[in-house]
Amino acid sequence: MTNAMTVNTQQERSRGPTESVADSIGAHAELLSSQLQAMSEALFAPTSQKSLRRFTSGEAAKLLGVSDSTLRKMTLAGEGPIPEITGGGRRHYTLGQINELRQHLAASVRGRPAYDLLPWRRSGEHLQVLAVANFKGGSGKTTTSTHLAQHLALQGYRVLAVDLDPQASMSALFGVTPETDVRANETLYAAIRYDDERRPLSEVIRSTYFDGIDLVPGNLELMEFEHTTPAALRSDASHELFFARIATALDDVADNYDVVVIDCPPHMGFLTLSGLCAATSMIVTVHPQMLDIASMSQFLLMTNDLMSVVKNAGAELRYDFIRYLITRYEPQDGPQTKVVALLRNLFGDHVLTNTMVKSAAISDAGLSKQTLYEIGRENLTRSTYDRALESLDAANGEIAGLMARAWGRTP
Repeated sequence: MTNAMTVNTQQERSRGPTESVADSIGAHAELLSSQLQAMSEALFAPTSQKSLRRFTSGEAAKLLGVSDSTLRKMTLAGEGPIPEITGGGRRHYTLGQINELRQHLAASVRGRPAYDLLPWRRSGEHLQVLAVANFKGGSGKTTTSTHLAQHLALQGYRVLAVDLDPQASMSALFGVTPETDVRANETLYAAIRYDDERRPLSEVIRSTYFDGIDLVPGNLELMEFEHTTPAALRSDASHELFFARIATALDDVADNYDVVVIDCPPHMGFLTLSGLCAATSMIVTVHPQMLDIASMSQFLLMTNDLMSVVKNAGAELRYDFIRYLITRYEPQDGPQTKVVALLRNLFGDHVLTNTMVKSAAISDAGLSKQTLYEIGRENLTRSTYDRALESLDAANGEIAGLMARAWGRTP
């Protein structure tokens, strides 16, 4: 007995002083947060703000659907905004100037539908609310939702990006640091909370450096909705039910936007469910691996069960479309190709024709908290950049086409 006690005492001494789990995690969190802040300040000085590059006249002409010579003639005639002219007479436009040109052309060009040049929604066309969702992290959900929002803005739509994920990766891509730039009651939670601190969504929305996109940022505060909703459901107070709260918040600002893009959390909670109930369409991101497909199966089953519950509780669920988007796709990968074929065989046209390929260009842009639409062709290997951009434009353009059909337009 004595020998056993001696051995145990020696083992305890050899392990050294113990540390509580809370202390350890807290120390790691503080260390990592400070390091991320330092990296962010190295990339973007504390006094600076993220900005968007200028676009060449060729890029501007392509976005506007006119020829470069048309833009040159407009500049010579003093029509529209004056571009920056660099050495060699090259013209560069800000996105704001491109949108000014878009409005100018829409008012002056005859023989083309107005929405070809200025695609704002018109009387009778409902606000498009696109929820980008998946049960599993790593499916490219935030990358998809951010690139989709930016693609639509580049086409001239007025876009509201809503970061519903407490991890707030979308906010970070838009240059907003969730730990330091977003204070209490400055996320979507402010507009959907149950107490007297509730605020109109218009007071939470902030403009971004990306002309045409406003942002509702996220941070860990969003988790409060997961905690306060059960208490609200148990109370006798006449609260608006949780699944209608995001839709109600969006109604207050609907006239200012054509499209809302919601980046949903990678789990099925009250936040995600409320976001899906506010949506008019859903994009499910799918990484073509069998483990991800199995996880998606669970996501769909759970979503169906929960949506049935809220429908019985009075929610009106009408989607213009539900589509599966293949992300991080490697066409040369045999198993991935088989998974994609399986999904197309099972779901048919519900799988988007175009995929988002896995690309080092997107990863490299992400290192500096940028997207492919921001970073510019000259900063990456051109062939890699062009291939990735073609994939993004095709997939996002397909989604824009579905929106047009939902409005009754010809894409």
